[in-house]
Amino acid sequence: MLSRKSTLFFVVLPAAAVLAASGFIWSGAYDVGADSPHTKPVHRLLEIARERSILVRAAELDVPDLRDPVRIVQGSGNYQAMCAGCHLAPGMAPTELSQGLYPAPPDLTKTAAEASKAFWVVKHGIKASGMPAWGKSMPDEYIWNIAAFLQELPDLTADEYQAMVARSGGHSHGGGESMPNHGGAAADGAPTSDENDAHAAHPHADAAAHTQAKPEAGTDSPGTKTGESHSHKQGHSDDGHKH
Repeated sequence: MLSRKSTLFFVVLPAAAVLAASGFIWSGAYDVGADSPHTKPVHRLLEIARERSILVRAAELDVPDLRDPVRIVQGSGNYQAMCAGCHLAPGMAPTELSQGLYPAPPDLTKTAAEASKAFWVVKHGIKASGMPAWGKSMPDEYIWNIAAFLQELPDLTADEYQAMVARSGGHSHGGGESMPNHGGAAADGAPTSDENDAHAAHPHADAAAHTQAKPEAGTDSPGTKTGESHSHKQGHSDDGHKH
């Protein structure tokens, strides 16, 4: 039979903690906005859970030979189409996606991603992070091609990257390629032709055109001429994309 102290420790205190946590969640006090970072304890807890989850599952994979140049080149085309908009490319400025997502997507041009971990993340995605599970539409062979390309990406110049993408065959992974070009701007900052087509009809939730009205005469923003449309270019590589 439990003593009074044992009852307090094993029953009352845990129940009180659960009720307090439930009340905090129900109150809506915790800000889930992507522009409001997690508190340090929450961020650290989620970071550890993510890293351990990926590590344990990636350790079970058999990594194929990723040194085949054909594999690497093919992976570059899918990277440009499906990844560069968030994870960037050599010579590419930060995009609206890379700056607006939280947690911020890693810049994969800086450090080579471990192949097994890269494969697992590309295939399965990461919950509540903006990272899709590309394995729903892409066979493993093509995902390994992206993982192979990621081993070379940090060593590529902007010109080398563009040349490789040009040889790759573009966005191709055996069917199901429904996105015109998720990758965004080319490495030199100029939007691709597919991207211009996609942004030609890029409405916001209010169905208004994604443009900013021309300023009235005499009220132009600094750096623009009277009557000139005001493009939103700050930290954004898509010159044709107006707010």
